[in-house]
Amino acid sequence: MHLEHANLLGNVHGGWIMKLVDEAGALACMRHAQRKVVTVAIDSMTFREPIKIGDLVTLNAEVTYTGRTSMEAKVDVLAENPVTRERSHTNTAYLVYVALDDSGKPTDIPQLEAETEAERLKLAQAKERQERRLKEKKLRESQ
Repeated sequence: MHLEHANLLGNVHGGWIMKLVDEAGALACMRHAQRKVVTVAIDSMTFREPIKIGDLVTLNAEVTYTGRTSMEAKVDVLAENPVTRERSHTNTAYLVYVALDDSGKPTDIPQLEAETEAERLKLAQAKERQERRLKEKKLRESQ
């Protein structure tokens, strides 16, 4: 990270990290769907530790759920001091994207297939998060 990304404390702005997280999640979903995607939701993002200017930032993104046109991506953010090699997991975020066809309309996507027990558990947890999001959306719309 560079100086223009810093706040007054010498830490990377949270908004800059959110931008990187959104881009990493979108790229994982685009690769899965082989389509352009748009961000629909960010569940939450809690910063456990600051990321210092000069740290190497690594983002690991994976598709954890697929609906008919939507996907959930999990993005883990890691910071590493390149001199000491000290690493820290600074945050995890779950984001939802929708795949778009060439005219900009939502389009069907390939379904995620779980092959191992660990993948089945991860998919079941993602389905629970999606059901919660849909319930919360329905509740907001009824108010």
